[in-house]
Parts: sequence; structure tokens; C-alpha cells
Amino acid sequence: MIDWSTPEMSAGLACFRREQFFEAHEHWEAVWLKSEEPEKTFLQALIQVAGSLFHFRRDNLGGARSMAKKALGRLEKYPETYGGVAVEALRANLRAYLVTLDTEFREIRTLPQIELVSE
Repeated sequence: MIDWSTPEMSAGLACFRREQFFEAHEHWEAVWLKSEEPEKTFLQALIQVAGSLFHFRRDNLGGARSMAKKALGRLEKYPETYGGVAVEALRANLRAYLVTLDTEFREIRTLPQIELVSE
């Protein structure tokens, strides 16, 4: 199970919430490298969400779309909540983000968020 109180996971989440997406990716990747399934694929999806937002902030829309689609594909197999994350809410955020990226990307007002929940 994913423990959000560990230094790397909590630091990554703090970076993500401050929109320091590259740094969030780095923290979570350290955990991902040591993880086993099914957490490994789930963490990879969160890393890809951060990667997508990093690309978006750098106006690399192709990279943003690609990473968001990969993340969404990986998240599809997980239940509504998993690993302390509101997965369905994240999937919905990603779908809306992808639609906006494909239409009027400059109008994105709210980026996908990772919400923690009690399971």
C-alpha cells in the first residue's frame, strides 16, 4: 500500500500542490523504482500526471497530451479510491484536462489535482 506519510511521498505531494511538477516526479520516482505491482503501475500513473503538467507549463502540448493519456490509461484499472487517492476524481480531472488541451488549452483554469482520501 502507498504510505503518503513517508518523506518521498509527502514531499512529492507537497511539490505537486505547489505546481513543482518536475520535483514531484523526482520524489515519486524514487518510490516507484522500489515498488511492486499493483502500486508500481499506480505510481507510474501519478508520475505521468506530474509529467503532463510539467510539459503543459512549458507549452509542450504534445508531451502534455501524451503523458495525460498514458496516465489515464494506467488509472483505468484501479477502483474509485486506491492508495489513499480519489482515483475517480483524478480520472475525471484528466478527462476534462485532455478535452481542454484538445480545444482551447490556454483557457485551462484548474489543473488536475491529486486528492487524498481515507480508505
